[in-house]
Amino acid sequence: MQTRSRGAASLVGVAAVALIVSGCGGGSSGSGSSPSGGGSTAPSTTKFTKISINAGGTPAKGGTLNVLGTSDTDYLDANITYYSLGYAFIRPISRQLYSYPATSGHQTDVVPDIATGPPQVSSDGKTYTISIKQGVKWNTSPPRQVTADDIVRGVKSACNPVQPFGGLPDFNFLIQGYTKFCTGFSKVQPNASAIAAYANGHPLPGVEAKDPSTVIFHLTQPAVYFASMLALPVFSPRPKEYDAYVPGSSQLAQHTISDGPYIVSAYTPTKSITYTRNTTSWDSSTDPLRKAYVDKIIVTMTNDPESAQKQLQTDTASADMFMGGIPSTDIPGLLAKNDPGINVESEIASNPYVLFNTQSPNNGGALKKVAVRQALSEALNRTHIIQVMAGPKISPPLTHVLPPEIEGGSPDFDLYPNDPTKAKSDLAAAGVKNMTLKFLYRPSSPTSTKIFQTVQADLKNVGITVKGVQSPDADFYTKYLERPDTARHGVWDLSLAGWGPDWYGNAALSFFAPLFDGRQLPPSSSNFGLFNDPTTNACIDKAKAATTEAASTAAWRECDHDVMKAAAFFPLSDPNEATYHPNHLHNAVYMPEFQCFDFTNVWMDSNKQGG
Repeated sequence: MQTRSRGAASLVGVAAVALIVSGCGGGSSGSGSSPSGGGSTAPSTTKFTKISINAGGTPAKGGTLNVLGTSDTDYLDANITYYSLGYAFIRPISRQLYSYPATSGHQTDVVPDIATGPPQVSSDGKTYTISIKQGVKWNTSPPRQVTADDIVRGVKSACNPVQPFGGLPDFNFLIQGYTKFCTGFSKVQPNASAIAAYANGHPLPGVEAKDPSTVIFHLTQPAVYFASMLALPVFSPRPKEYDAYVPGSSQLAQHTISDGPYIVSAYTPTKSITYTRNTTSWDSSTDPLRKAYVDKIIVTMTNDPESAQKQLQTDTASADMFMGGIPSTDIPGLLAKNDPGINVESEIASNPYVLFNTQSPNNGGALKKVAVRQALSEALNRTHIIQVMAGPKISPPLTHVLPPEIEGGSPDFDLYPNDPTKAKSDLAAAGVKNMTLKFLYRPSSPTSTKIFQTVQADLKNVGITVKGVQSPDADFYTKYLERPDTARHGVWDLSLAGWGPDWYGNAALSFFAPLFDGRQLPPSSSNFGLFNDPTTNACIDKAKAATTEAASTAAWRECDHDVMKAAAFFPLSDPNEATYHPNHLHNAVYMPEFQCFDFTNVWMDSNKQGG
């Protein structure tokens, strides 16, 4: 998600970063038959099942869903967005090959969306064939069937030269010919006509439209994780009309085309977005994931968490849900009184973590030294920080890269137990003294502010001065973290981010490639601290080439230790997200992919349907 975000995640009470997903459960499973007729072997444990949305009673259809939020999406473009909120924003208007159901207990199961069923996988594990449902249509005039060419167009657009998809390291090496295609794409002039001309004029061998309803992915190697990876929104179809706009642009955001149950009828960036029903092309019989109970959805982006929470607790029709968690100060009281509106579920994430700018020129380039970053890790007190994140029940500690829910995750280890005395000694040995660090954070987030203040106090104990650099929410990624030049120029030394898997199950790659592979930097990755370690890079290559689950697990555990030995970052928590819904909102199922509820599946009491 990043930033999701898949990158993107939230900082206990305020939307913040990035995220994404995977999984399976009950019913039939398997990968189908080989397109070559030679038998089928799925190179992963991913299963695909049919799951019904549980509406939690008899739904009262209609009304306006009033959603409160604090932040806009990054891009209103399914093939470009890499942000948990971004995935929530596109859910009403963009359908995917595979996705996740808003069904309690199954939110990370991979299920077909516009695909007719699971992919057919060749016996060598390198060819995936997917059929597209008939009746899935764009809301063009006249409505037009979504085709395999639209899937090809979407994958091509992901590596456009203006705003490439942030999770490209997940698959750019895996799809045949994609590296070459993207290298050429990067040299194209950054305007819509040049981008469209290149994309339409250059084939991509690894994604083939066999016929209008059949798309084939050709891989460079077997991949134990690719079946789950196909649930990424980046693999969504893209209408040909988008060729008129630069991918991810504000112009495209004002001219969206929908194959989902809603259309964007109004969008004021950083202020609000309004969805109304897609009455021209959406066929509910083709869509197992979006019940579309409400007639209209209005999202306002100018709220703050404290006031939003108060509005939700009034149980009035003007406030139905909040795109974020409960403010940390409110959680203990709600839990103590067993408020029925509180919902606590694991994010399955590393969120937040402290970023080290490993290329900062400040303090004589001190943060470029592994020994200095190790000393900072010893000086930071994870327990202190977790206390301002609502405590360990909401924010269980995480001391290394992979959360335990991810396949391939390491048994717990902690290379840097808090030890200020050792930190002082190690800083002295590294020749560092009188260091001043710049901490980039968002003052709109009470939790971010408290973490900054706690880090400031912890590092003061070892003789380090920490000064705050404040950023508006809208600028935090796009003007700071996603721009390597701001890191290289020393605009910031420390910051906060959060990360969840781009898919679930065997998803270790979606942590290591975007965050720690130094050969790809923002904006095509989320390695915001510009970490580049040859040992880690080699380990990532070894792990992603593994052909069995056992080999994959062993390799990723090795990479986890490599990253922590190099003190690439300071992890804090694998958090539980506490969300809230008023009594009149139903089917409010927490979606880890969005880090909030699914707009397209909630419904409201008939006497509180907003306006």
